[in-house]
Amino acid sequence: MTRRVRGVLFLLAAAAFAVVFAIACTELPRFGTKNHPYGARAVAASLQHRTANVISAINFDQRALDTLGEESILFGAVLGAVSLLRRMRAENRGKPEPSRVLPSTLLLGVGLLPVTVLVGAYIVAHGQLSPGGGFQGGVVLATGLHLAYVAADYRVLRRVRPLAVFAALDAVGAGAFGALGLAGLAAGAAYLQNVLPLGTFNQLASAGLVPLVNAAVGIEVASGVIVLIAQFLDQAVEIASPEDDGPPSEQESGA
Repeated sequence: MTRRVRGVLFLLAAAAFAVVFAIACTELPRFGTKNHPYGARAVAASLQHRTANVISAINFDQRALDTLGEESILFGAVLGAVSLLRRMRAENRGKPEPSRVLPSTLLLGVGLLPVTVLVGAYIVAHGQLSPGGGFQGGVVLATGLHLAYVAADYRVLRRVRPLAVFAALDAVGAGAFGALGLAGLAAGAAYLQNVLPLGTFNQLASAGLVPLVNAAVGIEVASGVIVLIAQFLDQAVEIASPEDDGPPSEQESGA
């Protein structure tokens, strides 16, 4: 196929898409209107399934299959980064140098680390009740762990960050989301359909399948972000380029 033929095919497809898109836009409600059919249906479905947080009801119930795709994108991105930034034979591994931080920074980091982890866990656990959820809480959890790097140094972070465990949890969280969808099939319904007992509205044990899927997302996001940041930190702190003379000596590394 020549370049000219490809260009003609693209223009024809683009023109057809533009026509269909314009026709679809004519059916949209006017901007600023008080009539929001999708919003009204989303809120009604959320209340029907006793999910106080409508956003979580949409993400993990009404369009859970789309969210599964989004989580898979994150999992694939982490997997790609791990593969791309893996340590090569030609790379030299240097010994991280101990760093010095102000006592105030150390005190603040030590104090904020457990608080941040607790807040992240709370956001994940209450995703079906209040703003937040697995995605937001997972990022907070990963950020809280890296306060050890800010308040101390890379060696401390490595001790509190068992990378193999978090890599396994990343896969477990992603797989758990997909496996939870089988509950709907087992009950004779659709994949990822909310078929579990719905519980009491605005209580922690409510919304049926939503809190379980939300927890799986929290585990996957937190672990994935930790593994992702670890790859870049390894490159910045431990890996020396092949053009360098080699890893620093024990005297140069401050050991």
